Amino acid sequence: MKIVTIIGARPQFIKASVVSKAILEADGIEEILVHTGQHFDENMSNIFFEQLGIPRPHYQLDIHGGSHGDMTGRMLIEIEKVLLKEKPDRVMVYGDTNSTLAGALAAAKLHIPVAHVEAGLRSFNMGMPEEVNRILTDQLSDLLLCPTDAAIENLEKEGFLGKTDVTVEKVGDVMQDSAMLFSTQAVQPVGVKNQRSFILVTLHRAENTDSIDRLSSIVSALNEIHNTIMPIVMPLHPRTKKVLDEYNLTLEMDLIDPVGYLEMIWLLQHCALVLTDSGGVQKEAFFFAKPCVTMRDQTEWVELIDAGVNQLVGANHPLIINAVQESLAIKVEDKNELYGGGTASKRIVELLK
Repeated sequence: MKIVTIIGARPQFIKASVVSKAILEADGIEEILVHTGQHFDENMSNIFFEQLGIPRPHYQLDIHGGSHGDMTGRMLIEIEKVLLKEKPDRVMVYGDTNSTLAGALAAAKLHIPVAHVEAGLRSFNMGMPEEVNRILTDQLSDLLLCPTDAAIENLEKEGFLGKTDVTVEKVGDVMQDSAMLFSTQAVQPVGVKNQRSFILVTLHRAENTDSIDRLSSIVSALNEIHNTIMPIVMPLHPRTKKVLDEYNLTLEMDLIDPVGYLEMIWLLQHCALVLTDSGGVQKEAFFFAKPCVTMRDQTEWVELIDAGVNQLVGANHPLIINAVQESLAIKVEDKNELYGGGTASKRIVELLK
């Protein structure tokens, strides 16, 4: 069996690291890896292949920049060329990026079956490009690999479980596989001081960075937290840095360059709390038993809200401050193995075979 895997963004590199490893250890599966180039910064892309031992992509498309439609369209054209050349038995895509949708759409147009890792997630906010991508990708896929019970429930409500030509399976979350596999290889990032306690912050989502009001409120809250509650360490996303400069906004905490996955694990292991607008980082905080405050209005990881280890605060300054103060006292435990306990990648390969 030949599988073409489409990846293009940081979380997908992390997910692919464990699934590609499981594929290599299995008999009878050949994987062709296609990197769209959606993340092109050195520390947002290449370093992940080096650190995580992911096989070098067979195809590097170098497609990045431009509007969502422009980027997705260019990816669709180039991925179709790869699929016509490779003639795979199946295409596998991860998550909810433009690379995900382009890969699924190119495959569906050529009548190639699609496996979607992280199927069934919903934030119920159609204003998010990611929500559009994940819904459409699920519709284009015949093998829906779900990380959680909530994802299964979402697909059931949408009628997927009644379809005879679709397989829906709960496999667990491959991000937990990665966290467990690489936890002993953590590396202290350059520029991070050996301070006793700090809050780890990531900020990059368009709903926050593209709004001067939201971004100003968040920056003000972060500065207050850093100066009055606990020091902040923040790997600064290239797009966020550009927007901060454009808006003439200043962050007063320790800013470091984007980090590789092993450095991110070190930060997660040593921080007291995670404050983020990322999807994946919410889970990573949980994997390393850290409370999380999420600067979004919705999240697809509702089980973390239900478990009381994550709070949604949007871009509201006082809510951010209050949630941080409350969450610092929370003890995080994974009593129910919400994300499968680290066996997702092996389960995925079993289903592919």
